Amino acid sequence: MAADVLADRRHRRPGPQPQRSGTLITIGNSDLAAEVADLASRNINFDEREAPPHVTKGWHRDRVTIELGHEAPGEPEKGGLAETAGELVNSYQFSDPKILRAAYKSPGDLVGRNMLLEGRFLFLRFLLGVRIVAAHDELVDGPNGPERLIGWSYATLDGHLEQGKLRYEIAKEINTGRVEFRIIAYSRWSPIRNKLVWAGFNAFGRRTQLSWYHHAMTRLERLLKDPPKTPEPDADGIVRAPSGAGPGRFEGFVVRFAHPGADTRRPTS
Repeated sequence: MAADVLADRRHRRPGPQPQRSGTLITIGNSDLAAEVADLASRNINFDEREAPPHVTKGWHRDRVTIELGHEAPGEPEKGGLAETAGELVNSYQFSDPKILRAAYKSPGDLVGRNMLLEGRFLFLRFLLGVRIVAAHDELVDGPNGPERLIGWSYATLDGHLEQGKLRYEIAKEINTGRVEFRIIAYSRWSPIRNKLVWAGFNAFGRRTQLSWYHHAMTRLERLLKDPPKTPEPDADGIVRAPSGAGPGRFEGFVVRFAHPGADTRRPTS
């Protein structure tokens, strides 16, 4: 079904499916592995030459941070705070499952990984695609001296409700041992033909986005006290993250929108 046309359908409650991860992603009667595979055919849905830093008008630009703690000065310690935080970020464990969940194929390279995100708002579910376009492991000059940055960035794909790029960073100050988690992003709304989806996203999208940033910060801080295991792929080869996220109160009555944003592969009318 075209991503830029109405794609909402009310389904009967799907029967229980074996998922070792325990994480529920509701895609109706579809095959989750096939949904993830479909993302390979989708393009990045914006032109980076028309996005920050080249063009800033019309874009939200966000930078959210939290101090996670300290470890010994120097490069990240094996099994230490920075490395553990990086692993939790790489496996998407930090995401608040009440707002956003993810599915991706494993094993596979980090760069080029296509991720199917499930946005959740009350009884609404939005299936959205993103692609990891860069991995970060670099020594840079920070405000308090050199920093080791570890993380990755993804860009939105055809059908996403937004257009833009998001970067996750674990930063360790080499001189002080201070470790910080950062989310750095730019985004704008994607054209949405469904007027009801457009109105709802216009009313609640930005608020939900900022709330998710905040919850991601505090969730990662909390997970570091007792880090969960890295989620493993289920029998279908798909990792569902964050691990252990079960159904919500409205799971039997959800309405799903699959890739409701504009699709660059199809001409606009």
